[in-house]
Amino acid sequence: MTAVSSQDWAVYLLRCADGTLYCGCTIDLDRRLEAHNAGKGAKYVRGRTPAVLIAARHGLSKSAAHRFEAQVKRLPSKRKKAFVKSGEIA
Repeated sequence: MTAVSSQDWAVYLLRCADGTLYCGCTIDLDRRLEAHNAGKGAKYVRGRTPAVLIAARHGLSKSAAHRFEAQVKRLPSKRKKAFVKSGEIA
């Protein structure tokens, strides 16, 4: 296993099959998306597959990623969708 850099974390936003949004954080975005769509990710996403990545912010520390994820999760859906227009969570 390779060492994880302190700046390797990503916060991501998914659009689920039912149109809802899901926010999470990970060190391996590709693996995490595969897990979500295989029904092995977050319980919220399991019944709402397929889920599509719509935005992500990379290069965060673990603590910064968790703080940012919590901030995004507190936003109303309309504000989350505004982030998507630029393709990057701001």
